[in-house]
Amino acid sequence: MATATATRPFALTSIGKKYIMGITGLIWAGFVFAHMAGNLLIFVGQEAYNNYGHGLTSGYSIYLIETILVAALLAHIFCAISLTIENRAARGGKRYAVTPNGEKGSSLASRTMAFQGSIVLFFIVSHLITFKFGTFYQVGNTDVRDLYKLMVEIFKQPGYVAWYVVSLLLLGAHLSHGVSSIFQSFGFPLEKYAGLIKKVGWIYAGVVISGFLSQPIYIFINN
Repeated sequence: MATATATRPFALTSIGKKYIMGITGLIWAGFVFAHMAGNLLIFVGQEAYNNYGHGLTSGYSIYLIETILVAALLAHIFCAISLTIENRAARGGKRYAVTPNGEKGSSLASRTMAFQGSIVLFFIVSHLITFKFGTFYQVGNTDVRDLYKLMVEIFKQPGYVAWYVVSLLLLGAHLSHGVSSIFQSFGFPLEKYAGLIKKVGWIYAGVVISGFLSQPIYIFINN
């Protein structure tokens, strides 16, 4: 007689959820890098940055991209919560009494992924409210939104810059461990390449966070 576990769809098994977390993590990692690279156009000038923003939002493709990102984010959150519950249930609902050290131990980044994820989620929502639905500055008589002016207005505020920097540092920690975990989700031989995988995660996170941080710091200092 087949068990309930045997008839579960693959996507709802522990392995399936890890694959989903890996795929959705890749989607968001790619988006975050592309978003950072596009935002660097602010150093080129106001016209270049506004044209970039207008190009992204003027067509229907933005709705497809947003749908994919939201779906990936919700799937990622669901799988993360579900796997956490399953792992605790397997340990009798208890946390480890002693946190192991050394190679078998977990890093601070991995132990605080849920906390980081919660802050990052709140940051994404507040960032969306501020820049997508925030003040609409128009360029002359055209239908182009002056996102450059909005960026300057927002990043002249010390409180917002401080919140932005703290959130990005947490995002960096989340990305560094998350990118490394993607390899684990896909069954990559961690024992052999653990050091290299960890370096890839930190390098990726360092590049992304440095790119994002350069913008508010530049605006805050020069305006």
